[in-house]
Amino acid sequence: MKNIFLFLTLLVLSVSANAQQNQVQRDSTKTEKLDEVLVKAVRVDADSPITHSNVSKEELAKRNLGQDVPTLLNFLPSIVTTSDAGAGIGYTGIRIRGISGGSTNVTINGIPYNDAESLGTFWVNLQDFSSSIENLQVQRGVGTSTNGAGAFGASVNILTDAASEQSSGETSHSFGSFNTRRHNVKFSTGLLNDHFELAGRLSQIKSDGYLDRATSDLKSYFLQGSYINNGTLIKAIAFGGHEITYQSWYGFNPVDVAAVGADPNIDSNRTYNISGIQLDDDGNFTGFYENQVDNYKQDHFQLHWNQRWNNNWSTNLGLNYTYGRGFFEEYVDNYYYSNVFFAPDASFDFLGKEPIVVNGETITSQDYVRRRWLDNDFYVLNASVNYKNNEFSLISGLSYSSYHGDHFGELIWEQYAQNNNFGDRYYDGDGDKYDFSSFAKMTYRLNDKLSLYGDLQYRGVHYDTSGINSDLDVFEIDKSYNFFNPKLGVTYNLNKSNSLYASFARANREPSRGDFENNPDIKPEELNDFELGWRYQNNKASINANIYYMAYNEQLVATGALDNSGAQIRANTGESYRLGLEVEANVALNNFVLQPNFTISSNKNNETFFKRDGILQNLGKTNIAFSPELVVGNTLTYNFASNFQVALLSKFVGEQFMGNIDADFSKLDSYFVNDLNIVYEIKTKAIFKSITLTGLINNIFNEKYISNGFFFTFDDDFSNPGTVTTIEGAGFYPQATTNFLIGATLKF
Repeated sequence: MKNIFLFLTLLVLSVSANAQQNQVQRDSTKTEKLDEVLVKAVRVDADSPITHSNVSKEELAKRNLGQDVPTLLNFLPSIVTTSDAGAGIGYTGIRIRGISGGSTNVTINGIPYNDAESLGTFWVNLQDFSSSIENLQVQRGVGTSTNGAGAFGASVNILTDAASEQSSGETSHSFGSFNTRRHNVKFSTGLLNDHFELAGRLSQIKSDGYLDRATSDLKSYFLQGSYINNGTLIKAIAFGGHEITYQSWYGFNPVDVAAVGADPNIDSNRTYNISGIQLDDDGNFTGFYENQVDNYKQDHFQLHWNQRWNNNWSTNLGLNYTYGRGFFEEYVDNYYYSNVFFAPDASFDFLGKEPIVVNGETITSQDYVRRRWLDNDFYVLNASVNYKNNEFSLISGLSYSSYHGDHFGELIWEQYAQNNNFGDRYYDGDGDKYDFSSFAKMTYRLNDKLSLYGDLQYRGVHYDTSGINSDLDVFEIDKSYNFFNPKLGVTYNLNKSNSLYASFARANREPSRGDFENNPDIKPEELNDFELGWRYQNNKASINANIYYMAYNEQLVATGALDNSGAQIRANTGESYRLGLEVEANVALNNFVLQPNFTISSNKNNETFFKRDGILQNLGKTNIAFSPELVVGNTLTYNFASNFQVALLSKFVGEQFMGNIDADFSKLDSYFVNDLNIVYEIKTKAIFKSITLTGLINNIFNEKYISNGFFFTFDDDFSNPGTVTTIEGAGFYPQATTNFLIGATLKF
């Protein structure tokens, strides 16, 4: 790997020096505008009646030291992020308006990125991807029609690096706490013969993580070739990577931790990670399994053709193939799973095989090591046509995707060896999903003050499965859904500085594979989203404020419990709603820039039934899980000079419940975290164009906080025969105390 980095660094120097000698200055806005069309079908303009925030590559670069994309978006309105390993590298998650990542639509150059079956976004498979982002847009609420899984409360639309007019090269290196280090090298040839550009990136990130053994080993690449000719842009893009992360997704459950003989006090034992634990037959601790890892590779191949025919008409065609394959390996300790974890089901005995006799004793359970595999292929076709004049714009398009996933398990070691071959499958199943959508979006400017917006989308989904799932159950689903998602809005410009907007949007969304595994009769969810907003802008300040009311029918919300892969279990909740006020501002005061935002919300299930102590109770209106009522962010930046700035970034997240029954045991405390970010750029005249030094101190006040967790209940009818007692349990994901990252970016 080191030799590859050295080779690419020399290549960057060579290409950059040679091209600079022959470079003719060109208008770089031409290619930039052509690139923007790749995401035009899924984005909205600044004056659209859709609540949104835009983030540029320059803003991302200020804190881009190897942490995942959700962590870099943490200070935007209504966003709460979390990290399984505790330090923002590896498995990270994002919630927007209290809505899980599984309900947030993510596209890359207009191509759906959400996993077709789980509906989730696994940012761990986008290693160092922020280094290849040109800009992104976060839409809150239903937003505009998008491709792939429906946006059920938010969407993140990513545009990768634009084709560059001029040659360039850079290499970035960062180091920090928990033995974290990130290395990458990037290059662009600039336009060769005024038409062709080749650009790429190679990255490696390693970290030991905040939690014990929560290591990450992430390798990735990004390569694109572009052809530009007048109104034509053709881009071929390949990106992907390989992640190996030690599992840390089971959190800290004090009861389980105490049962295995460790300190159950989370304040004094915050970094304890129970994953991979090994116990003897009497329950005594003997060690941790070294290869308790998630090991996954994913490669994406995209082809885009954008054609501007004249001043009014343009078209865009996008093709994608994604190949994913990998497994997570786990040591299944019989004593732990039978006596501590309390899951004595078929998955933890002989995996459905007959007991054996050893030295005259019948053995019905054992320790073993298994790998649970996912091997999948994902194909996408996007096409859109755009017409615009001074008063009217119309975008119409379609998207079709086909997914096939193989799910199977391998047994690679047994405590009591049987007649098995390495790699024998103990379960085998597959899932197929077909997704078609068509849409038409229109904006009509009646005059200088009033414009109307309309967006109609049809989406058809078919999902079927066959075979045996990881719980050794027959898993056969055959479901089709047809959704109609209308959206309407109006924008009124009071004057040059003030505008108002209002919109209504409907979204429908199908259940995920995990939802079906937990409940084959689970229902799709529906959302009606009402937004009312005000925008103000002048030369020194901007303010965006909006009120939202999101009315759900059969919303799929996290119950708080986890499945056997560490994922949240969801359930339909009948009628529910989210009502909130969001405010964000950007104010420049001499050398200071102040960027505050806050969200005040009420998030309720209208009626909740729960069986406590064997008696079904109506709890009435309850809080929706993982939905804090107050989220506040702020960035205070002081510019000492044009090349030197210091920023204090602050985040407050109010208390939240991890379940839907308002149990005190399920409550997460509020927390207030501050980061310090320093950026200093040095302009040079020899070898390098510039050297940018970046420092980031996370959690500077050493807050011991928890951003995520899980909550579960079960009925105990053994302790007191004849009675049923409901037992509550909870686990937590502690986040890192004070830690730092420092880095340098050298541009050629």
